[in-house]
Amino acid sequence: MNAPDNHAPATQADGVIDWLTNGTRDERFIDNIFAQMCIRLQQAGIPVKRATLHILINHPQWLGARMRWSDGMREAEIALVDYDVRERSEYIGSAANEILDGAAEVREQLEQDPSLGRKHALYDEMRAQGLTDYVAWPLHHTLGKRHLVTFATDRPGGFDDAHIAGLRKLLPVLALVSEIRVKNRLARTLLETYVGSHAGELILAGATRRGTGATVRAAIMICDLRDFTKISDNWPRDDVIDLLNDYFDAMSEPIARHGGEILKFIGDGLLAIFPLSQPNACANLLRAVAEARQAMAVLNDRNNATSRAPLNYGIGVHVGDVMYGNIGSTSRLDFTVIGPAVNMASRLEALTKQLGRNVLLSRAFAETVEREFALEHVGKYEVRGFSDPIELFAFQG
Repeated sequence: MNAPDNHAPATQADGVIDWLTNGTRDERFIDNIFAQMCIRLQQAGIPVKRATLHILINHPQWLGARMRWSDGMREAEIALVDYDVRERSEYIGSAANEILDGAAEVREQLEQDPSLGRKHALYDEMRAQGLTDYVAWPLHHTLGKRHLVTFATDRPGGFDDAHIAGLRKLLPVLALVSEIRVKNRLARTLLETYVGSHAGELILAGATRRGTGATVRAAIMICDLRDFTKISDNWPRDDVIDLLNDYFDAMSEPIARHGGEILKFIGDGLLAIFPLSQPNACANLLRAVAEARQAMAVLNDRNNATSRAPLNYGIGVHVGDVMYGNIGSTSRLDFTVIGPAVNMASRLEALTKQLGRNVLLSRAFAETVEREFALEHVGKYEVRGFSDPIELFAFQG
C-alpha cells in the first residue's frame, strides 16, 4: 500500500485528507465516510458531481459492493454485485474492468466526440447527465488487494490539473481508511456466514475464551436428510453439492426469516435454536418448519422434472436449557450448544424414520404450541439415553 507523502505539494484536498486521517475514528461505515468525503471535496473547491467506490468482498453470494454518491446526496447508495457480473456488458469494457485488470488510471473526457472515446454504456449515461470528465483509479489495500474509486464532474473543461492532483493525493489515505472498515465488515460477514449472526456478535464482543458460555432456554431443532449416503455414493460430486445447497436453502431461509439461528451444518444435517427470549419462539419454529416443508415440495417438483428422486428429511424438536458457548481444543473452538435438551432433539430426529413421521416434537415443546397448531399424538416411546419413555407428537405443517 502506498503511504501518504508528507512532503507532497499542498492541494485543495489537504483539509479533506486531514479529516480522513483524524476525524473519522468514530465512524464505523465506509459508505458514510465516502459520502461525507465527497461533500467536503466540493466544499474545498474540487467540483465532484458523482463518485463511486467499488470494493471486492469475501461473501458466499456477492463479489463486491458499489457505493455511489451524487451531488445533493447526504448518504451513498449501496448496491451488491454478484459473481456473474464479470460476464455481463455492464462490466466488460468498463473502467472497473480496466482497473481490476491492471490499469493505473482510466480518464475519459466526456466533452469530446463520443466516436473518439471509449465505447461503453456508462460513458453515454454520464454524457446524458451533463458530466464532462471522468477518472478512475485503483485503490490499493494490503497484500495486493485492488479495489476502485471514480470521480466525475460537470465543470466545463472537466477537472483541471489542481483538482486531479488533490484527488490523487487523497487516494492513499482513502485506501487506509477504507481497508480498516472493509476488514471490520469482513470479520462480521465471515462470522455471520460460519457461526451465525448472534454467535458472531458475541465473538466480536470478546466471547472467545474456551469453556465460557451461558445457559440459554431455547427451542432446539435438528434436521437430517434421508438416504444421503446412498445419494452421495451414486451421484456425481457436483450434483451432490448442488443438491445439498438446494436442500439447505429450503430449510435455512425459513429458519432465519422466523428468528432462528443455525449454529452448524453437520454433513447433511443442521442444528438450529430459537431462544425463548424472543417472543413466540416455539410457534415461530413451527412456522419455519411449515415453510421449509413447502420449499422442499417445490424443490422435489424441480428434481422430478430432471428425473431425480425426491428428497426426504426428518426433524426432531425439543425445548429446554442448553449451554451456549465455546467448546473445543486450545487452538480450535466451536461456538455451539450442548446439553440434554440437544441430545433429546437429536434422538427425536432419529426416531422420525422409525415412526414414519417427518417432524417429531417432545411433549415439553408441544405444550407450548398446542393451542395454535394441529398436532398428532403419536404415543410414548423409549428414547436412547433417557430412562423414561417420552411422549411424542407429530406436526404435518
